[in-house]
Amino acid sequence: MIVSTFRNIWAQPRVPDAPRRVWRDWVVAGALVPATVAEMVFRDDAGWKPGAIVISFALAMAVLWRRTYPLVTTVGVFVAIIGLDYVSRFFAGQPLEFFTSAIVLIVPYALFRWGSGRGAIIGLGVMLSAFVHFSLVDWTGAGDAIGGLVVLLFPAALGHIVRYQRQSQEQTLLEAKLREREQLARELHDTVAHHVSAIAIQAQAGQAVAGARPDAALEALAVIEREASRTLAEMRTMVSALRAGDEVALAPQPVCSDIDRLATSTTLPVLVERSGDLADLSPLVDRALFRLAQESITNATRHARHATTVTVRVQGEGEYVRLSVTDDGDARSFDSTLHQGFGLVGMTERANLLGGTLHAGPDPRRGWTVQAVLPKRGAAS
Repeated sequence: MIVSTFRNIWAQPRVPDAPRRVWRDWVVAGALVPATVAEMVFRDDAGWKPGAIVISFALAMAVLWRRTYPLVTTVGVFVAIIGLDYVSRFFAGQPLEFFTSAIVLIVPYALFRWGSGRGAIIGLGVMLSAFVHFSLVDWTGAGDAIGGLVVLLFPAALGHIVRYQRQSQEQTLLEAKLREREQLARELHDTVAHHVSAIAIQAQAGQAVAGARPDAALEALAVIEREASRTLAEMRTMVSALRAGDEVALAPQPVCSDIDRLATSTTLPVLVERSGDLADLSPLVDRALFRLAQESITNATRHARHATTVTVRVQGEGEYVRLSVTDDGDARSFDSTLHQGFGLVGMTERANLLGGTLHAGPDPRRGWTVQAVLPKRGAAS
């Protein structure tokens, strides 16, 4: 168990696309050296003062490079601290101690937040070696030793927790997108299967009545039947794998004209308005309009405060169809908890897969608005 856990941690890769440097890094790095110099001016018990200045430069570099080279930065900083501590004891007769060196605690955080599992284990070993060194050469009691260890490891633990939470959030986002793709694949299957089945039936009928026709026509009909049946079988196999064992739903999928039915399944009154040409929608877009409206109405029911009505507008505009869902609740800023519920993620993914766009946010006057624009014939139009 322990060996397996160690191997899993050791094999973890670095976090991809770690940010290099932001303005806060430059501010901290620029302020560290003069702060150390000021401390050396007002303190007489800091140890070898030239060593403190050297360490302040090393820590400034650590701030700038801690995300891109977390292991090298960690090893360099702690090795430098140990080495200069020995030098300080030799030249000044006392350990190298200054308050601004506390910034070294950002290095363990960066290592466990951005580094690889192998780097984290190696860096942890270096950190513990530094802790053991300072504990042995300047022992002040078990309580101080335990407290120092907690202070040293707390940033590392915090970095690991933040990393895990971010990875968990990204995984949930990915799962939400995959669920939406699976739903869209099922609807695609239902649509194509209907047409392919019709082709297969027509081909069979053509074979039955083509006795008096040339042999070439019979061969063509046989090819149509064979290819149509093969396509249908492959489509069912693909979607069966995407569904991951779910039972095949045989009920017809709801479409845009079924949005009115949503009013009976929600506690808020739903007003549906249609305008423009909505007769030439592709089946996928037709179903997507219902799904987007359904999710938007559900979000309004759960999150809108003091709302009395949800208005759904579907408008055909040339080659596009526009869906707008608005509630008349209290004005509010962007709700991060709603966004992290991944309903909006799935809605946006569905719209993008069909070649359209979706935007959601607070209305300038009141309530919340979801607007989607989709091509009537889908992404392949």
